[in-house]
Amino acid sequence: MAMRREIGLIGLTFVAVGGVLGSGWLFAPLDTAQLAGPASIISWLIGAVAMLLIALTYAENSTLFPIAGGIARIPQFSHGRLLALAMGWSAWVGYCTTAPIEVKASLGYASSYLPWLTNATGGLTFSGYIAAAIFLAVLTVVNVFGVAWFARINTTMTWFKLIVPVIFIVVVVAARFEPSNFTAAGGFAPYGVPGIFAAVSTGGVVFAFIGFRHAIDLAGEVKNAQRVIPLALILSVLICLAIYLGLQIAFVGAIDPTSLANGWHTIESSHELGPLGALATSIGVLWLLSMLNVAAVISPAGSGLVSVSSNARLALAMSNNGVFPRLFAKLNEYGVPLWGLILNYVVALLMLIILPFQQILALNSAAVVLSFIAGPVSMVAFRYLAPNARRPFVVPAAGVIGALAFMIATLMIYWSGWSTIWVLLVLLFIGAALFFLRLAVIGREDLEPTSAAWFGVYMAGVAIISYLGGYGGGLGVIPHPVDSIVAALFSLAVFLMAVRGRISQDIFDRFRREQHDIELQEYGGADVEDVMTRE
Repeated sequence: MAMRREIGLIGLTFVAVGGVLGSGWLFAPLDTAQLAGPASIISWLIGAVAMLLIALTYAENSTLFPIAGGIARIPQFSHGRLLALAMGWSAWVGYCTTAPIEVKASLGYASSYLPWLTNATGGLTFSGYIAAAIFLAVLTVVNVFGVAWFARINTTMTWFKLIVPVIFIVVVVAARFEPSNFTAAGGFAPYGVPGIFAAVSTGGVVFAFIGFRHAIDLAGEVKNAQRVIPLALILSVLICLAIYLGLQIAFVGAIDPTSLANGWHTIESSHELGPLGALATSIGVLWLLSMLNVAAVISPAGSGLVSVSSNARLALAMSNNGVFPRLFAKLNEYGVPLWGLILNYVVALLMLIILPFQQILALNSAAVVLSFIAGPVSMVAFRYLAPNARRPFVVPAAGVIGALAFMIATLMIYWSGWSTIWVLLVLLFIGAALFFLRLAVIGREDLEPTSAAWFGVYMAGVAIISYLGGYGGGLGVIPHPVDSIVAALFSLAVFLMAVRGRISQDIFDRFRREQHDIELQEYGGADVEDVMTRE
């Protein structure tokens, strides 16, 4: 009943890649081309660099603390339990929505063959909900039998998820490629720089990469973690960038030039498999369409499998933080937090049944992205709290990279819009209420509230800017792009406040000793990979 370090480089890289490549790649080329035209290629490069900066901060943090559920646990070591509660709760709720989203996507595509799964509006029928419950149960059961078993299945599925878009790119480019499309209808960048950044923000480019986070949560089960974690995080972003770029280039080059007569913003696709399915149909390669059909079912299923595994580690981390009861940190004979899996299954199924699907989507993006803001802050704080620690992976110019990564995460939250942010505020309020209710029972006092004060300022500022801004139901008082500039400048001011608000050295050392005691229970002895707790 001990946690096992059994994931290698390919396994962890494919955990991250599998989390990124869900069903979105079927629609992404059209969404970005409508906003930026051929210059959407630049949008993908900008989005990848932005996400890579955030990934770098977690690469350094996770080599210092290669622990399960790192997104929820690591903030405690820099800013105390209260901040860890907010980050962990946000990530956990976001992860609980990921599996339902991916299951719904898989069943939606499968309805082409099994029409009884969905109704006329695309919603699940009663039989569809039964199928969804069984589907979620299968993803959960796969994770019960250990991380090595999970990694083998996920790696197999991810190979398929990579091979299909590569085949699509090669076949489409070989069948029909119009170089003139890259300069038609207004030139390479018909909507200029604003269009390029619109694709990054509202076009969803930057959100397409957030699945890399799953590698952070499985860090406690990675062998040779000091080398594997940074490589896996960086490789996953680069691999997914290559796929997205290839699909975008193939889409722009293969689109019928006559459809561009009224500009890129007018192109559309009504095909059930999105623009890629429409292209496969137009070039007459029907076997390619069949392959896309299969990929449309398997790709989101693979992402759902990864999120279920990741979320079990988050439940364990939340238990170690003192938020959830200790039951959810209990490991089964395969080293898996079984009760965490069961909890997450029940919550995910209830969300799918009770909440409107658009609300689930909104919760997913905002809740997960919010948890990213702690990574850059913690990285810089650790440079002060553990200046002499052995860092196998060191981010250069940590202060600058950290500030930029924090700014990017803030912009991602802001771009999600007021309609999402107010839901996020309610979510945080519910989490705080549940936490303090639990505190009344266990009587924990070591919350370090002063070290988390910056987070209250941060959420209040982001909420005000979002309400006055123009994204997702905001009043539009602050025009574009001034609103994004204001959000960016505000984030830099809060970043400095957050770094200065780190916990004291004594508290940091006490948390390290606590983590060592936790690892003795989780691994059945000292964790040789976690250098920080043994220094």
